[in-house]
Amino acid sequence: MERKLKTWQGWLLFAGTMVVVFVLGLVVASMLEHRAEVASVFNNKKVDIKGIEPRNEIFKDNYPREYATWLRTAETDFKSEFNGSEAVDVLAQRPEMVILWAGYAFSKDYTTPRGHMHAVEDVHRTLRTGAPTGDHDGPQPATCWTCKSPDVPRMMEAVGVDSFYNKKWAFWGSEIVNPIGCSDCHDSETMNLHISRPALREAFARQGKNIDEATPQEMRSLVCAQCHVEYYFRKSDNYLTFPWDKGITAEKIEEYYDEAEFYDYKHALSQTPVIKAQHPDFEIAQMGIHGQRGVSCADCHMPYMAEGGIKYSDHHVQSPLAKIDRTCLVCHRESEETLRNNVYERQRKANEARNRLEQELAKAHIEAKFAWEKGATEAQMKDVLKLIRQAQWRWDFSVASHGASFHAPQEIQRILGHGLDRALQARLSIAKVLAKNGFTGDVPMPDISTKEKAQQYIGLDMKKEHQEKEQFLKVTVPKWLEKAKAKGRLAQI
Repeated sequence: MERKLKTWQGWLLFAGTMVVVFVLGLVVASMLEHRAEVASVFNNKKVDIKGIEPRNEIFKDNYPREYATWLRTAETDFKSEFNGSEAVDVLAQRPEMVILWAGYAFSKDYTTPRGHMHAVEDVHRTLRTGAPTGDHDGPQPATCWTCKSPDVPRMMEAVGVDSFYNKKWAFWGSEIVNPIGCSDCHDSETMNLHISRPALREAFARQGKNIDEATPQEMRSLVCAQCHVEYYFRKSDNYLTFPWDKGITAEKIEEYYDEAEFYDYKHALSQTPVIKAQHPDFEIAQMGIHGQRGVSCADCHMPYMAEGGIKYSDHHVQSPLAKIDRTCLVCHRESEETLRNNVYERQRKANEARNRLEQELAKAHIEAKFAWEKGATEAQMKDVLKLIRQAQWRWDFSVASHGASFHAPQEIQRILGHGLDRALQARLSIAKVLAKNGFTGDVPMPDISTKEKAQQYIGLDMKKEHQEKEQFLKVTVPKWLEKAKAKGRLAQI
């Protein structure tokens, strides 16, 4: 009996082993099949692509899935409680911003961003780029093109980085024609993620870091960090620079700017030397729990998809709220409704502080203007201007970033709170300055209840701005595009 039992156990062990081997065989076969399919994409390319290829349509035959999803960045139908993929006039929603940017082009036009496919079109249309009529005309430097097109690294390679920056924006109008796409983030030959623009690489080097040692997961954020960051144009030559030498927090970047005595513009009302924040998305994301846990930008904004055994990234870059089933729910187990409301709750609370800060800061600028008119001296206004500069930097750093109140809600609330504190201190200091100059009443406040009224108050001739831009779009831009087509530079999609 004992002998039969051992024989039976042996057969069971053998059968179990065979089952395991069979299952492992299926798994290995599946993996090999997947690898073969992936390899076939690269080994059986229909188009041989060399160098920096800015025409995004050239990639579609080799990478049809990625290309098809990238095309969807043209869509403008997503809308959440706050913002979405459609261009919305923010100045009309919050006219105090016109006052905050008085003396700067953002007071003319500021809309919510659309998808990557609209990058070149939107920079043509914004009033901020003016209406140049010639290659050496217009208010903006060529540096403004830097993040709008894969034509930028092509031209940087062709003429040199310094030469590219040190021109007018209009100078490259017929060269920068293809919207943000493949070569911005990928090496055209290997499709490896790469850094296509110098500013990020230079910022790493100044901190003693080698960006080429970044892991693949880190690169899934760093390719975004080439553009979605705070930056400034060096005064001497418009060279694009990241102010990260001391750190990436609001205070450390402010310290960097203060040491360099840098400002983007002198405020038209208060005469404050203002730092204009750009969009410190990467910096703020690193301060939040997702960034701290190693979640990349692509994990949430370009979630994986699967088709026919092929796993690939969704290149329809947009808000993770548009596809919660493939973003948040990959890690979290709550319902879509719960997760969406968690985001909205953070946004609502941050916006409460933001709105209060905008209102107080607008009043501070107007009151400072009144103080100058009442005879205030530079010595009397020194501390006032410092407080306004600090308040505005904290406001702008918080609101210029897309998704800041979700990426790092505690940090954004902290920065906004400090900004509100400084704005209120500035108003108190102005009251003291006015008292010293014989005025103790309430400063008269203009009616800035609409964008139009605020723009009129700061002296903008918006009718003229719109007429000139309309002429620019009708005459100059078509000439740029015709020239690009003649050179074979423009993709046909």
